[in-house]
Amino acid sequence: MAPVDPHSFTDSTHPVTTHVSLSLYFDFSSSTIHGSALLSLSSPRTGPLSLDTRSLSILQALDPQTLTSLPFSLSEPDPIRGTHLTVSLSDHKSLLILFSTSPDSSALQWLSPPQTFNKTHPYVYTQCQSIHARSVFPCQDTAATRICYSAKLNIPNQLSAVMSAKHLDRHPPTRDDVKEFGYGDFGIDLESLWCVEGRVVEEFVMEQPIPPYLFAFAVGNLGFREVGPRTIVYAEDVAELLDAAAREFAGTEELIRQGERLFGEYEWERFDLLVLPPSYPYGGMENPRMVFLTPTLIKGDLSGAEVVAHELAHSWTGNLVTNKNNEHTWLNEGFTTYAEKRITEEVQGKDRAALGIGIGWRGLNEAMARFKDNMEFTKLRIKLEGVDPDTVYSQVPYEKGFQFLWRIERQACHLLCLNFFIGRSAFDEFLKKYITTFKFKSIDTETFLDFLKANVPGIEKQIDLVTWTEGTGIPPDACEPVSSIYRNIVSLADDFKLARIPREDEVANWRGLEWELYLKNLPKSVEASQILALDAQYKLSESKDYEVKVAFLLLALSIKCRNYYGEVEKTLKEVGRLKYLHPLYTSLVQGAGTEEEKIFAKQVFAGACDCYHPIARGVVESIFAKYI
Repeated sequence: MAPVDPHSFTDSTHPVTTHVSLSLYFDFSSSTIHGSALLSLSSPRTGPLSLDTRSLSILQALDPQTLTSLPFSLSEPDPIRGTHLTVSLSDHKSLLILFSTSPDSSALQWLSPPQTFNKTHPYVYTQCQSIHARSVFPCQDTAATRICYSAKLNIPNQLSAVMSAKHLDRHPPTRDDVKEFGYGDFGIDLESLWCVEGRVVEEFVMEQPIPPYLFAFAVGNLGFREVGPRTIVYAEDVAELLDAAAREFAGTEELIRQGERLFGEYEWERFDLLVLPPSYPYGGMENPRMVFLTPTLIKGDLSGAEVVAHELAHSWTGNLVTNKNNEHTWLNEGFTTYAEKRITEEVQGKDRAALGIGIGWRGLNEAMARFKDNMEFTKLRIKLEGVDPDTVYSQVPYEKGFQFLWRIERQACHLLCLNFFIGRSAFDEFLKKYITTFKFKSIDTETFLDFLKANVPGIEKQIDLVTWTEGTGIPPDACEPVSSIYRNIVSLADDFKLARIPREDEVANWRGLEWELYLKNLPKSVEASQILALDAQYKLSESKDYEVKVAFLLLALSIKCRNYYGEVEKTLKEVGRLKYLHPLYTSLVQGAGTEEEKIFAKQVFAGACDCYHPIARGVVESIFAKYI
């Protein structure tokens, strides 16, 4: 076997899947999907074909032309990669697999009506990054392969569906949809299930090749608001939620226009947004045509658009040009963080962009402290054999990757032209050429470095590229942003050592980003009385902006200020975003965490975990396994 990815059973000597045609029947009563996947290959294959699965019941593999059975086998489950499915082919260029998902699918969260906003309808959604598409359908689940797909989703007719694909039709189910996919011999007759009363079929197609982790759908009682010529905001059909989301993301079209100006044509036609239930484990997910977002972005001050700018930037750096596997994640996230900052600078100004860079700088330093016992994970190009990528998810690929590209930009401006502004324009042309050269391809760090050295001659003599990509820690030529607003906020944070709380006139124009930066720069060795006084004046523990609230709660936990246990518990039960769960649970149980704090953390988790996405549950459980 010649693996292409430490997290996949995909064999580099086998033909790759180029297209998948899916028929999926959603059974909300059992939290399962009964489906069929028609896989088309790049060339005929004789011999075994390796596929990834996790928690799937493989019912049958068939020759799609004759519907005769194909021999297949399943390995024992690997704790990280799942189960290796091997199908024996004989000069086949396609194969049909009949399967059912499990309620334990790591990509799927099934929500009962009480777990949703509207409290009346069930909901299900996917989160396939990094290696979870294999728990929805059998596939070569590696970013090294790219697939087009079509899908028919059979759902209850009071619900609707969205996907990372173009919507084609909504119609009553017919037997013609699945007449060749009968499951009768295995106790499941999909053909009969498909046409039961009260169901509807939603059809989608993705005509551009994407890595499997960008496969996405959501099914629920959805409503929408149009906010631009290329953007509709979807959410559960609750008027207050939809109206608030539409206001928060009203400026999306301007973000798209600036992204196109900087990085080239937007290739995906639509840039729709889906606001998910509170359990969604990430800030956003860049699924093409249908970006997924946490509801914690709806803050009322339009600052949630900064995460939208990040997911939009992925439309070029990630969705078009993709890292080959998770050992090169910085190529997605570092590039996208850089692109996000450039878009933010164009739309909101340099000072606003500098605040984001400053928060990222703090996050990078915190990540270095987190990995002090295993500095391998502070590299850009990391070794992940035998490591679950979810458990080492951090700000390193985002912020160290950003710092690397920011350093390249500064140097390239001098190498390409002594005038900075002309030089920056030349660097932008370099980025456009990079995207054009590698679009719809998956690359590794070496490929990028070769392209960089070929197109910015002499760069390797000015920047230690090996230290940046292979070295641990923060390189000495990384830097904080230069901005008067940034320095003023950091200075006010320094004054806290002298027990000076900022005056109301000093913070009159602050929004969430300013408060977050201030809190992240406060000294950790302060008295509880200072924290209480700060909160008494500005009510930070009650902030509707979770970035601010969690930053404050982490500060309180760091000095053992138990006054805020109630707010900590409330937060951990309100939202499932890992950006908040990971540091809060870790703060309670790591190092000097008392037995009381550990018991409290476990009690909170026991009461909240049913509302967390499976990925989030797994990450919190890994924190407990490490520290308790």
